[in-house]
Amino acid sequence: MNQSDSIIEAAQRYDIVEIINKGLAYAIIIAGLLSVIFIFVGGISFILSGGQEEKIKQAVGTIRYAIIGLVITVLAVVIVSTVGKALGLDIIKYIDFGDIINTVTSIGDGAGSDSLD
Repeated sequence: MNQSDSIIEAAQRYDIVEIINKGLAYAIIIAGLLSVIFIFVGGISFILSGGQEEKIKQAVGTIRYAIIGLVITVLAVVIVSTVGKALGLDIIKYIDFGDIINTVTSIGDGAGSDSLD
C-alpha cells in the first residue's frame, strides 16, 4: 500500500462537504500563520537594516503587506463563515489547530508505517 492509497482511504471516510470544510479551514490557518511569520520577518529586517533607507522601505513594505494579508485572512474567515452558513457548511467548527496537527500526524504515521514494512 502506498501513500496515495492511504490518502484515498482517508478521503473516502469523509463526505465532500467535510472535505471542503477542512480544506478551507487549513487554507485559512496557513494564510494566517504565513502572515504572522512575514510580520516577524519584516520586523527582523527592520531591526537589521542598519539605518539604510532602502532596507527600511523594504522591511516596512513586508510588514505592511503581511498585515494586509492578515486582515484579508480574517475577512475571509468572516465571509466564508457567512456564505458557508447560507449553504449549510459550518467552517468554524473545523478551525482547530490541535485537530489539524492530529490529522497531519495521522497521515504522516500512516505513510511512515507503510514505508517500514
